[in-house]
Amino acid sequence: MTDSPLPALRFAILGAGRMGVEHGHALIGLPDAQVVAVADPVEASAQKVARLTRAARTYADPLDAIHDPEVEAVIIVTPTSTHAALIEAAALAGKAIFCEKPVAADLAETERVMKIVQERGVPFQIGFNRRYDAPYIQAKERIDAGEIGVIEQFSATGRDPAPPPLEYLKISGGVFLDQAIHDLDAARFLVGEVAEVTAMGSVRVDPAIGEIGDVDTTTVLLKFENGAQGVVMNSRRAVYGYDVRTEVFGSGGKLVMDATPKTALLRYGEGVGMDHYHFFMDRFRDAYRAEIAAFVLALRESRNPTPGARDAVESLRLALACTRSLKEGHTVRVQDVQVPAATP
Repeated sequence: MTDSPLPALRFAILGAGRMGVEHGHALIGLPDAQVVAVADPVEASAQKVARLTRAARTYADPLDAIHDPEVEAVIIVTPTSTHAALIEAAALAGKAIFCEKPVAADLAETERVMKIVQERGVPFQIGFNRRYDAPYIQAKERIDAGEIGVIEQFSATGRDPAPPPLEYLKISGGVFLDQAIHDLDAARFLVGEVAEVTAMGSVRVDPAIGEIGDVDTTTVLLKFENGAQGVVMNSRRAVYGYDVRTEVFGSGGKLVMDATPKTALLRYGEGVGMDHYHFFMDRFRDAYRAEIAAFVLALRESRNPTPGARDAVESLRLALACTRSLKEGHTVRVQDVQVPAATP
């Protein structure tokens, strides 16, 4: 006699935009997951994702989906400004939570909401998808196994094909919180916590970005707590397409996560040509699917998902340290970025 299979975990997708569709595709491919509700104020978008995932219900208000008694877990892909409130509501309702980064652009709000998550004991995963990209996973395993010895240097490059719309940039929290945070989290994931940062930034792509108080071209020097050194470079424009490369160098060699061709084909003629990933949705599609699969498996096995609440807080703290360094023009100790103590 065999045990009966456990029923599928019942999910609500909160937000039916591009990432709602992407995570919907991931969930329908998992036998242990079932989407039962989709929430989005745009009814046509909600209906589209509901049809994709065969969800029975749609809601205009994500809070209604959170409080749907059938829902056991939520995928939050709503606008950033709504994340904290929805995480809090889901935690108080006892629902497992996957949320795209960031929890909030504010450290105090992030720490407050993550404290609620931890006090309630609900599973929580933040969406740093590079941790589920195959080259990064293999690099982490090899580093932990000591294959490249003592880590001495880290470098990461992240360049988008073109800047996002200006209206988005106005509410993005700035280039370090919006774009560079993925490279900064990769630094923490692969090498360890960062002690100090020195950030430089300028406007080289679009003067309008400078007019809203942001920059579009940055270089950050990192000093890790373990003594390693690092550099993270970001740009809002790469005319040839999406450009992400990471290198970890140690006493016994180095590991390189490179901007590989989209397909393993080189064209030789008058010169050499290859295709190239044009956008992050293309380059990291498998990683997006893998992180959702890992979240579902962690819930099924009653394990804490990863990256979790601490990663949400510490990667934000690191990005905020870069922002402070740029604005103030000096090196910033990461642990000096703290929530001010309340006045009596």
